[in-house]
Amino acid sequence: MNTPGRILVIGGGFSGMSAAILLSEQGHSVDLVEIDADWRSYGAGISLNGGIFRVFDRLGIMDGYRECGAMIDGIEIRGPADQVLARIPTPSLMEGAPGNGGIMRPVLAQILADRVRETAVNIRLGQTFDTLADGVDGVDVSFRDGSSGRYDLVIGADGLYSATRAAVFPDAPAPRYVGQAVWRAVVTRPAHVPSVAMWMGPGLKLGITPVSDDESYIFLTENRPENTYVPPETHVEALKALLANFTAPTAQAIAAELGADSQIVYRPLEQLLLPRPWYKERVVMIGDAVHATTPHMAAGAMIGMEDAIVLADELAAHDTLPAALDAFQSRRWERARMVVENSGRLAEIEQGHGTPDEHRQIMGQTLGALAQPI
Repeated sequence: MNTPGRILVIGGGFSGMSAAILLSEQGHSVDLVEIDADWRSYGAGISLNGGIFRVFDRLGIMDGYRECGAMIDGIEIRGPADQVLARIPTPSLMEGAPGNGGIMRPVLAQILADRVRETAVNIRLGQTFDTLADGVDGVDVSFRDGSSGRYDLVIGADGLYSATRAAVFPDAPAPRYVGQAVWRAVVTRPAHVPSVAMWMGPGLKLGITPVSDDESYIFLTENRPENTYVPPETHVEALKALLANFTAPTAQAIAAELGADSQIVYRPLEQLLLPRPWYKERVVMIGDAVHATTPHMAAGAMIGMEDAIVLADELAAHDTLPAALDAFQSRRWERARMVVENSGRLAEIEQGHGTPDEHRQIMGQTLGALAQPI
């Protein structure tokens, strides 16, 4: 499909926006539908694997990231007195970029949305599909507002609970809870923590990532055998109680800073890996809709945005759509499988089903693999 076509992207998250940008720049006529009329991105901060900066460079948003995000290198494992027990290097994968980073999730979403608006993409907010009628010559799509359209390709980028996946692959597995939940909060950036730092506790893992010159976000992973509801009005006190398990001065300072105005996000951790095929006729899935991972490798956003790059490259390289989609799937399967399954294994180890040595080995192997070309 190396001639311009009409493409529909369902979902305005990181993966969908990336695909819309690249395919529009290739000359395709792209419609992007996003069900949220306000195009919001929920969450606190996001930790970034250094490989994502290659993606940012390809999308033309690296300068925007430098203005708003944190440029950092390395990961520190710290002890109960804040002493550094080990340093994990994170070599730069692109000249002029750090080995890892962090940014507020809504800020990154805004940078990408502004980039989409610079292209010819037709953005339709508060809108999604109603039905998809896939055929040999095109996909007939009816939308919630009563309109319709015919597309050469439909890209499902609508996240973990993808309506596109449910419509195209009704027998797909459901997301799986991994026995952990993560708490996130935005705090003042500690001057004595220059990069990502982590502390291990009883059934807990605390981390802090800079997201700007003056802010950091914390992530606290908690082993929770049951995926039970946690009322939002209890979040502040619940997080403070979990932080009390850490004697490190940094942890205690974070707990003291939390209050009624703190931005706290609680999320049970789920994963999903859709077995191949990832496409059917003229509908293809990307991002969390097909390979949702837990955050243990800080690579979920990256591999979803990489999907967009590979899909755009393969569409440009092949004369037929089936050949392009098959090549896309072949390039992405092993990398996505590795991240989802290795992250899930890290979650198991942190719940007592493995050793610290295996945990370090998996982290090192995965980081090495993610440093390879996309």
